[in-house]
Amino acid sequence: MVNLKTLIVGGGVAGTVAALALHKAGYDPVIYEAYEESTGLAHSVYLTVAVNGLDALRAVDAHHVVLDAGFPSRQMQFLSGTGKHLGSLALGPELSDGTVTHTIRRSDLYHGLAAEVRRRGIQIKYNKRLVGATTLANGGVAAYFADGSAGEGDLLVGADGVHSSTRRVLDVYAPEPRYVGLGNTGGFAHVEHLDAKRGDYVMIWGRNCFFGYTVSPGGEVWWFANPPSRTEWSRAELRSMTPAAIRDRLIELLAFDKTPGVKIVASTIGSITLSNQYDLPSVPTWHNGSMALIGDAAHAVSPASGQGASLAAEDAVTLALCLRDSRTIPIALDAYERMRRARVERVVAWGASMNDTKQPGVIGRFLRDLVLPVILKRAARPDAMQEMAWLFDHHIEWEVPSIADAAEVVDVDTGTHDQPATEVQ
Repeated sequence: MVNLKTLIVGGGVAGTVAALALHKAGYDPVIYEAYEESTGLAHSVYLTVAVNGLDALRAVDAHHVVLDAGFPSRQMQFLSGTGKHLGSLALGPELSDGTVTHTIRRSDLYHGLAAEVRRRGIQIKYNKRLVGATTLANGGVAAYFADGSAGEGDLLVGADGVHSSTRRVLDVYAPEPRYVGLGNTGGFAHVEHLDAKRGDYVMIWGRNCFFGYTVSPGGEVWWFANPPSRTEWSRAELRSMTPAAIRDRLIELLAFDKTPGVKIVASTIGSITLSNQYDLPSVPTWHNGSMALIGDAAHAVSPASGQGASLAAEDAVTLALCLRDSRTIPIALDAYERMRRARVERVVAWGASMNDTKQPGVIGRFLRDLVLPVILKRAARPDAMQEMAWLFDHHIEWEVPSIADAAEVVDVDTGTHDQPATEVQ
């Protein structure tokens, strides 16, 4: 395909990486972002990019954004609320070149990717909230925005997150995201004499709240907490919560634990916000002939997986390669979905199982703290780590001429068949 014009809805990780990948493939992407700056900045204070995510970013020459602004994170230490050490695990593998999982402020990642997009001459249009889209008679697509403007192109890519407008336009019966019973909050603090190696994570299964933190190379404590709630907080409730109220509630939840959680939260500098946690186990419709979903719009994964940004980057680059190497957009979109669906739905299910350990009752806590040392010791063995290799061993080779042309799909225009697709590993 030549002169492919793509409208990308959403300026987060999925949208910006898709723009970079499509531009590298020789196409003309334009990003339409609903806000002046990406909404993702309000959802969490920092995140991890795993080695598979860095690999996807490297394919579009954008991995430096994470390596320059983030820091390596190699290990996780697990504690109970009583302060008992339960075990430790690697935070993913170390690649042959020394690459490991990195931690980065969400704002640094978003701003860095957006700056890279602009540096390459790709346009970002802000304050463009999608309200509708239609397939045109020529097979293209028209997108309509809340400010009355519109855009036309050959393909619309929905990279607009877990509450995606594109998903609802594509399929009015599309499932809504599933609330997982947890909130998500975090911040940055200055606390002296913490027993933690810089860059490593300390994960604490507290009595009333899961809490985690890491110490940056500069000595700043980066923390997160997952306060449980049986019912989902409404948007009005979340907006009405003051930082002081959230801080007080967290201190109340963490007060029973013999850990530094209370001290860290009390020492936090700057604002604290709270959001709901969601996942999206399976979305039946990922695409039609002129629209497609990527990232959280297609498969939101729990933050417990540490894979949200990485999967978004994988999606974005894979979609661009399928478009580059296919004769038609429908063939490309079929290949993209077939290459991605099984992997991402497996990650979503795995992340959901991690969340289940964060909100047990009294008996559940007792049994968890009793058996976790055995489970973690077994999980740290080389053979067990190899069993988790599927999560990280995902490599994208940009120069390989075609993953999409290897897909067994019927070309609706010619009736011909291609051969089975193979994902580059």
